[in-house]
Amino acid sequence: MNETVEFAAVRAAEMKAGFDRLLERLRAQSNICLLDEAGLESFIAAAGDGMVLFTQEPDQQPETWDVAVILPEVLKQTGDRLRAAIVTPDLARKEKARFGIARWPSLVFVRDGEYVGAIDGMRNWDEYQREIAAMLNKPTGRAPSVGIPVMAAGGVSACH
Repeated sequence: MNETVEFAAVRAAEMKAGFDRLLERLRAQSNICLLDEAGLESFIAAAGDGMVLFTQEPDQQPETWDVAVILPEVLKQTGDRLRAAIVTPDLARKEKARFGIARWPSLVFVRDGEYVGAIDGMRNWDEYQREIAAMLNKPTGRAPSVGIPVMAAGGVSACH
């Protein structure tokens, strides 16, 4: 292994350890949950508005740090209306298609077990405030996931 590859591996491990400490601090100070697969399903199904940060490896997607750091401010802006959680990069990649995630990091909004929408990538604070307010007032709908066309027996489409 050459020095550049070794340095990159060490740096990635340091960033992951630092990000793990940040997540622990968010859990302790802001009641932001770190979810596994079962926890994600329960979080989505819970009553009320929820927001899930879908992360990516911080050495590959540094914006993940930025969005994680502002989550407590987002919660302050929305009062008690919004629950917040974070999923790890592994789970985020696994669930990417389900929620139509096109860019990391992504904030996915849910309400009463239903999908509301997503904000992908980093934004400036004014944009976040506007987009989050819109999410809190937006009706639920179908996630823009990969769809499979439904065909009736005989080959005629059952969908319009």
